[in-house]
Amino acid sequence: MMKRVEGSKHLFREDSGAIVNTDTNGYQDYVRLRNARRLEKQELSELKSELSEIKSLLMELTNGPQSNRT
Repeated sequence: MMKRVEGSKHLFREDSGAIVNTDTNGYQDYVRLRNARRLEKQELSELKSELSEIKSLLMELTNGPQSNRT
């Protein structure tokens, strides 16, 4: 049997002493935000990679290929 934690609507204490959060909407919001942050990080990483490639190509255009220089 779980007992409600005083002062909390979604927290319950199990017989073992563990506290369980039953707020499924809050958890779903958390998962959605976590996934959005992961996607943003991935997109930022891709943009950094593409910017680095553009920078290398611009350097090659202005200075010539680096492999031909001695």
